[in-house]
Amino acid sequence: MAGPRLAVNVGGISMKNPVMTASGTFGYGEAFASFFDLNRLGAIIVKGLALKPVPGNPPPRIVETCGGMLNAIGLENVGLQAFVQEKLPFLQSLETPVILNIYGRNVDEYGKLAERINDLEGVAGLELNISCPNVKAGGIAFGTDPKMAFQVTQGVREKTKLPLIVKLSPNVTDIATIAQSVEEAGADALSLINTITSMAVDVETRRPKLGNTIGGLSGPAIKPIALRMVWEAVQAVGIPVIGIGGIVDASDALEFLIVGARAVQVGTANFVNPRATVEVAEGLKRYLLEKDIPDISQLIGSLRV
Repeated sequence: MAGPRLAVNVGGISMKNPVMTASGTFGYGEAFASFFDLNRLGAIIVKGLALKPVPGNPPPRIVETCGGMLNAIGLENVGLQAFVQEKLPFLQSLETPVILNIYGRNVDEYGKLAERINDLEGVAGLELNISCPNVKAGGIAFGTDPKMAFQVTQGVREKTKLPLIVKLSPNVTDIATIAQSVEEAGADALSLINTITSMAVDVETRRPKLGNTIGGLSGPAIKPIALRMVWEAVQAVGIPVIGIGGIVDASDALEFLIVGARAVQVGTANFVNPRATVEVAEGLKRYLLEKDIPDISQLIGSLRV
Protein backbone atom coordinates (compact mmCIF):
# COMPACT_ATOMS: atom_id res chain seq x y z
CA MET A 1 0.00 0.00 0.00
CA ALA A 2 1.38 3.40 -0.98
CA GLY A 3 2.12 5.92 1.76
CA PRO A 4 0.68 9.42 2.01
CA ARG A 5 1.32 11.83 -0.85
CA LEU A 6 3.67 14.69 0.07
CA ALA A 7 4.17 16.17 -3.41
CA VAL A 8 3.36 19.85 -3.93
CA ASN A 9 3.60 22.37 -6.75
CA VAL A 10 4.76 25.86 -5.83
CA GLY A 11 4.49 28.46 -8.55
CA GLY A 12 5.21 25.95 -11.29
CA ILE A 13 7.97 24.08 -9.43
CA SER A 14 7.04 20.45 -8.75
CA MET A 15 8.51 19.05 -5.53
CA LYS A 16 8.36 15.57 -4.02
CA ASN A 17 7.66 17.08 -0.60
CA PRO A 18 7.18 20.62 0.77
CA VAL A 19 10.56 20.91 2.52
CA MET A 20 13.08 23.36 1.07
CA THR A 21 16.39 24.74 2.31
CA ALA A 22 16.55 28.44 3.17
CA SER A 23 19.03 30.56 1.26
CA GLY A 24 22.25 31.35 3.10
CA THR A 25 21.94 28.40 5.47
CA PHE A 26 22.77 25.52 3.12
CA GLY A 27 25.68 26.95 1.14
CA TYR A 28 25.61 25.61 -2.40
CA GLY A 29 24.40 22.18 -1.26
CA GLU A 30 27.49 20.05 -1.71
CA ALA A 31 28.72 20.48 1.89
CA PHE A 32 25.59 18.67 3.12
CA ALA A 33 25.77 15.75 0.68
CA SER A 34 27.75 13.57 3.12
CA PHE A 35 24.96 13.78 5.74
CA PHE A 36 22.02 12.53 3.65
CA ASP A 37 20.78 12.06 0.09
CA LEU A 38 19.90 15.55 -1.15
CA ASN A 39 17.42 14.03 -3.58
CA ARG A 40 15.12 13.43 -0.60
CA LEU A 41 14.41 17.17 -0.32
CA GLY A 42 11.62 19.11 -1.96
CA ALA A 43 13.98 21.81 -3.28
CA ILE A 44 17.36 23.39 -2.59
CA ILE A 45 17.73 27.16 -2.51
CA VAL A 46 21.36 28.21 -2.75
CA LYS A 47 23.21 31.02 -1.03
CA GLY A 48 22.27 34.43 -2.44
CA LEU A 49 23.91 35.34 -5.76
CA ALA A 50 24.94 38.69 -7.22
CA LEU A 51 26.36 39.55 -10.63
CA LYS A 52 29.85 39.92 -9.17
CA PRO A 53 31.58 38.47 -6.08
CA VAL A 54 30.80 40.18 -2.77
CA PRO A 55 33.21 39.92 0.21
CA GLY A 56 30.57 40.55 2.85
CA ASN A 57 30.78 42.42 6.14
CA PRO A 58 33.72 42.57 8.58
CA PRO A 59 33.74 39.99 11.41
CA PRO A 60 32.34 39.06 13.81
CA ARG A 61 29.40 38.15 11.58
CA ILE A 62 27.40 35.63 13.65
CA VAL A 63 26.20 35.91 17.26
CA GLU A 64 24.15 33.35 19.15
CA THR A 65 21.13 34.77 20.95
CA CYS A 66 18.43 33.38 23.24
CA GLY A 67 16.36 31.16 20.96
CA GLY A 68 18.07 32.24 17.78
CA MET A 69 21.00 33.66 15.87
CA LEU A 70 22.05 37.09 14.65
CA ASN A 71 23.92 37.28 11.38
CA ALA A 72 25.51 40.09 9.43
CA ILE A 73 27.20 38.09 6.70
CA GLY A 74 26.61 40.90 4.23
CA LEU A 75 25.45 38.61 1.40
CA GLU A 76 28.96 37.30 0.76
CA ASN A 77 28.97 35.22 -2.43
CA VAL A 78 31.19 33.99 -5.26
CA GLY A 79 29.34 35.87 -8.03
CA LEU A 80 27.45 34.41 -10.98
CA GLN A 81 30.43 33.43 -13.15
CA ALA A 82 32.19 31.43 -10.41
CA PHE A 83 28.87 29.88 -9.39
CA VAL A 84 28.24 28.62 -12.92
CA GLN A 85 31.78 27.24 -13.25
CA GLU A 86 32.36 25.85 -9.76
CA LYS A 87 29.03 25.22 -8.00
CA LEU A 88 26.37 24.55 -10.62
CA PRO A 89 27.83 21.28 -12.04
CA PHE A 90 27.24 19.46 -8.74
CA LEU A 91 23.72 20.87 -8.42
CA GLN A 92 22.93 19.79 -11.99
CA SER A 93 23.61 16.18 -10.95
CA LEU A 94 20.69 16.22 -8.49
CA GLU A 95 17.06 15.26 -9.12
CA THR A 96 15.94 17.84 -6.54
CA PRO A 97 14.85 21.20 -8.03
CA VAL A 98 17.49 23.91 -7.56
CA ILE A 99 16.34 27.49 -7.00
CA LEU A 100 18.72 30.44 -7.19
CA ASN A 101 18.29 33.26 -4.67
CA ILE A 102 19.35 36.51 -6.35
CA TYR A 103 19.85 40.13 -5.33
CA GLY A 104 21.13 43.43 -6.69
CA ARG A 105 21.70 47.04 -5.71
CA ASN A 106 19.12 48.37 -8.15
CA VAL A 107 16.41 47.12 -10.50
CA ASP A 108 18.80 46.98 -13.45
CA GLU A 109 21.19 44.64 -11.62
CA TYR A 110 18.36 42.29 -10.65
CA GLY A 111 17.17 42.20 -14.25
CA LYS A 112 20.60 41.53 -15.73
CA LEU A 113 21.19 38.69 -13.30
CA ALA A 114 17.81 37.11 -14.01
CA GLU A 115 18.41 37.37 -17.75
CA ARG A 116 21.78 35.61 -17.55
CA ILE A 117 20.35 32.81 -15.41
CA ASN A 118 17.37 32.31 -17.72
CA ASP A 119 18.95 29.66 -19.95
CA LEU A 120 21.14 27.88 -17.39
CA GLU A 121 20.50 24.16 -17.37
CA GLY A 122 19.43 22.71 -14.03
CA VAL A 123 17.83 25.83 -12.57
CA ALA A 124 14.18 25.31 -11.61
CA GLY A 125 13.36 28.84 -10.51
CA LEU A 126 14.42 32.11 -8.93
CA GLU A 127 13.92 33.46 -5.42
CA LEU A 128 14.12 37.24 -5.34
CA ASN A 129 15.65 38.72 -2.19
CA ILE A 130 14.03 42.15 -1.87
CA SER A 131 15.35 42.84 1.63
CA CYS A 132 18.40 44.42 -0.03
CA PRO A 133 19.03 48.20 0.03
CA ASN A 134 18.23 50.10 -3.17
CA VAL A 135 21.28 52.30 -3.71
CA LYS A 136 19.33 54.60 -6.03
CA ALA A 137 16.74 55.25 -3.31
CA GLY A 138 19.16 56.17 -0.56
CA GLY A 139 19.62 52.65 0.76
CA ILE A 140 15.96 51.92 1.50
CA ALA A 141 15.25 48.19 1.26
CA PHE A 142 13.13 47.23 -1.78
CA GLY A 143 10.90 45.05 0.37
CA THR A 144 9.81 47.78 2.77
CA ASP A 145 8.04 49.89 0.15
CA PRO A 146 5.15 48.53 -1.97
CA LYS A 147 6.09 50.60 -5.02
CA MET A 148 9.74 49.55 -4.97
CA ALA A 149 8.76 45.93 -4.33
CA PHE A 150 6.48 46.12 -7.37
CA GLN A 151 9.19 47.70 -9.55
CA VAL A 152 11.92 45.17 -8.80
CA THR A 153 9.55 42.21 -9.16
CA GLN A 154 8.20 43.53 -12.46
CA GLY A 155 11.74 44.23 -13.67
CA VAL A 156 12.79 40.63 -13.06
CA ARG A 157 9.51 39.21 -14.39
CA GLU A 158 10.19 40.94 -17.73
CA LYS A 159 13.63 39.31 -17.96
CA THR A 160 12.92 35.70 -17.04
CA LYS A 161 10.63 32.86 -17.99
CA LEU A 162 11.57 30.90 -14.86
CA PRO A 163 9.14 30.51 -11.94
CA LEU A 164 9.61 33.56 -9.71
CA ILE A 165 9.40 33.44 -5.91
CA VAL A 166 9.69 36.77 -4.07
CA LYS A 167 11.14 36.63 -0.53
CA LEU A 168 9.51 39.24 1.69
CA SER A 169 11.04 41.29 4.48
CA PRO A 170 9.33 41.22 7.90
CA ASN A 171 10.53 44.74 8.67
CA VAL A 172 7.23 46.32 7.59
CA THR A 173 3.98 47.31 9.28
CA ASP A 174 1.68 45.73 6.67
CA ILE A 175 2.94 42.52 5.05
CA ALA A 176 -0.33 42.04 3.13
CA THR A 177 0.17 45.22 1.09
CA ILE A 178 3.70 44.19 0.07
CA ALA A 179 2.48 40.68 -0.79
CA GLN A 180 -0.27 42.07 -3.02
CA SER A 181 2.19 44.41 -4.76
CA VAL A 182 4.56 41.65 -5.81
CA GLU A 183 1.68 39.38 -6.83
CA GLU A 184 0.39 42.15 -9.08
CA ALA A 185 3.90 42.60 -10.50
CA GLY A 186 4.03 38.99 -11.68
CA ALA A 187 5.40 36.84 -8.83
CA ASP A 188 4.50 33.14 -9.05
CA ALA A 189 4.92 32.59 -5.29
CA LEU A 190 6.01 34.30 -2.08
CA SER A 191 8.44 33.20 0.61
CA LEU A 192 8.48 34.77 4.06
CA ILE A 193 9.89 35.84 6.35
CA ASN A 194 13.45 37.02 5.92
CA THR A 195 15.41 37.90 9.08
CA ILE A 196 14.27 40.59 11.52
CA THR A 197 16.59 43.59 11.91
CA SER A 198 18.23 43.29 15.34
CA MET A 199 21.40 43.87 17.35
CA ALA A 200 23.32 42.67 20.41
CA VAL A 201 25.76 44.46 22.74
CA ASP A 202 28.74 43.21 24.75
CA VAL A 203 28.21 44.82 28.17
CA GLU A 204 31.87 44.42 29.16
CA THR A 205 33.25 46.35 26.20
CA ARG A 206 30.04 48.31 25.53
CA ARG A 207 30.51 47.57 21.86
CA PRO A 208 28.20 45.84 19.34
CA LYS A 209 28.69 42.10 19.16
CA LEU A 210 28.48 42.24 15.36
CA GLY A 211 31.12 43.94 13.25
CA ASN A 212 28.33 45.55 11.26
CA THR A 213 26.49 46.65 14.46
CA ILE A 214 23.09 45.62 13.01
CA GLY A 215 22.19 42.14 11.82
CA GLY A 216 19.28 39.84 11.10
CA LEU A 217 17.61 37.65 13.73
CA SER A 218 16.58 34.11 12.76
CA GLY A 219 15.78 30.87 14.55
CA PRO A 220 13.00 29.67 16.91
CA ALA A 221 12.63 33.12 18.52
CA ILE A 222 11.01 34.52 15.36
CA LYS A 223 8.61 31.64 14.61
CA PRO A 224 5.46 33.22 16.11
CA ILE A 225 6.09 36.41 14.12
CA ALA A 226 6.76 34.47 10.94
CA LEU A 227 3.65 32.34 11.42
CA ARG A 228 1.47 35.42 11.85
CA MET A 229 2.90 37.08 8.73
CA VAL A 230 2.51 33.93 6.63
CA TRP A 231 -1.13 33.68 7.77
CA GLU A 232 -1.71 37.32 6.77
CA ALA A 233 -0.01 36.84 3.39
CA VAL A 234 -2.06 33.73 2.63
CA GLN A 235 -5.25 35.71 3.24
CA ALA A 236 -4.07 38.54 0.98
CA VAL A 237 -2.91 36.75 -2.20
CA GLY A 238 -3.93 33.99 -4.57
CA ILE A 239 -0.42 32.68 -5.29
CA PRO A 240 1.36 30.02 -3.18
CA VAL A 241 3.14 31.09 0.01
CA ILE A 242 6.27 29.44 1.43
CA GLY A 243 6.74 29.69 5.20
CA ILE A 244 10.12 30.48 6.76
CA GLY A 245 11.15 31.28 10.30
CA GLY A 246 12.32 29.15 13.22
CA ILE A 247 11.42 25.75 11.78
CA VAL A 248 13.40 23.12 13.68
CA ASP A 249 11.22 20.03 13.42
CA ALA A 250 8.11 18.67 11.70
CA SER A 251 5.80 20.16 14.32
CA ASP A 252 7.06 23.65 13.44
CA ALA A 253 6.60 22.96 9.73
CA LEU A 254 3.08 21.67 10.32
CA GLU A 255 2.06 24.97 11.91
CA PHE A 256 3.02 26.84 8.74
CA LEU A 257 1.25 24.34 6.49
CA ILE A 258 -1.92 24.45 8.59
CA VAL A 259 -2.12 28.26 8.32
CA GLY A 260 -1.86 27.94 4.55
CA ALA A 261 1.79 27.75 3.46
CA ARG A 262 2.22 25.45 0.47
CA ALA A 263 5.82 24.65 1.45
CA VAL A 264 8.39 25.55 4.10
CA GLN A 265 12.07 26.46 4.25
CA VAL A 266 14.41 25.24 6.98
CA GLY A 267 17.22 27.68 7.76
CA THR A 268 18.99 28.28 11.07
CA ALA A 269 18.33 24.68 12.17
CA ASN A 270 20.87 23.56 9.53
CA PHE A 271 23.66 25.13 11.60
CA VAL A 272 22.70 22.99 14.61
CA ASN A 273 21.67 19.80 12.83
CA PRO A 274 22.83 19.21 9.24
CA ARG A 275 20.06 16.62 8.83
CA ALA A 276 17.30 19.00 9.94
CA THR A 277 15.66 19.33 6.52
CA VAL A 278 15.33 15.63 5.81
CA GLU A 279 14.17 14.97 9.37
CA VAL A 280 11.40 17.53 8.91
CA ALA A 281 10.31 15.76 5.71
CA GLU A 282 10.32 12.39 7.48
CA GLY A 283 8.32 13.85 10.36
CA LEU A 284 5.67 15.22 8.00
CA LYS A 285 5.20 11.77 6.50
CA ARG A 286 4.84 10.21 9.98
CA TYR A 287 2.22 12.80 10.94
CA LEU A 288 0.13 12.09 7.84
CA LEU A 289 0.31 8.34 8.55
CA GLU A 290 -0.67 8.80 12.21
CA LYS A 291 -3.60 11.07 11.31
CA ASP A 292 -4.63 8.91 8.34
CA ILE A 293 -4.34 11.87 5.95
CA PRO A 294 -3.68 10.53 2.42
CA ASP A 295 -2.46 13.79 0.84
CA ILE A 296 -0.64 16.73 2.38
CA SER A 297 -2.81 19.08 0.33
CA GLN A 298 -5.66 18.21 2.72
CA LEU A 299 -3.62 19.64 5.58
CA ILE A 300 -2.58 22.89 3.87
CA GLY A 301 -4.79 25.77 4.97
CA SER A 302 -6.81 23.60 7.35
CA LEU A 303 -6.63 26.03 10.30
CA ARG A 304 -9.87 26.00 12.32
CA VAL A 305 -10.82 29.51 13.43
